[in-house]
Amino acid sequence: MTFEKTITLAFTGASGAPYGLRLLETLVAANYQVFVLISSAAKVVFATEEDLKIPSKPDACAEFFIQRYNAKPEQIKVFGRDEWFSPVASGSAAPKQMIVCPCSTGTLSAIATGKSDNLIERGADVVLKERGQLILVPREMPLSTIHLENMLKLSQVGATIMPAAPGFYHQPQRIEDLVDFVVARILDHLNIDQTIMPRWGYQK
Repeated sequence: MTFEKTITLAFTGASGAPYGLRLLETLVAANYQVFVLISSAAKVVFATEEDLKIPSKPDACAEFFIQRYNAKPEQIKVFGRDEWFSPVASGSAAPKQMIVCPCSTGTLSAIATGKSDNLIERGADVVLKERGQLILVPREMPLSTIHLENMLKLSQVGATIMPAAPGFYHQPQRIEDLVDFVVARILDHLNIDQTIMPRWGYQK
């Protein structure tokens, strides 16, 4: 099976499950292979915000997403928090692009300090050390000085901080329009062609 690229997508426990799920859907549609990492808190958020019960075992979880988004076999792979022998854990094998969406402030802090206590944190650490592209999508307000300092530190070492802050100039009519605004900006930064949201100056 041939895919455009392989990319890592992590879901953590911040509010904003629709952003991450929509991003996964668009990456599958763009023929990317996606390595998915899901924290236990993210599963609670999925259940709360989307009424979505995510299977606990990685293989069952992968099959769940494959069926949900009509993905190709092997297009979505899910790794557990302690799968240290997965490609994501090694600089010689990890994808060069990773997005944490949504990104909790706890995960943000762990990445900023190089904690690497689980596969999400280790995956982000690998992308940074290998000078890859790390995009973090925090959804929190207000932001404390600690949050802002962690964001500044990560920005200074090459991460892109993209808060889930949709615009309104495109006159959104549905919640999905607000979600697509954020997801489209993420896709733009990944250099993935997208048609879900017109760019500034090209609105209909």
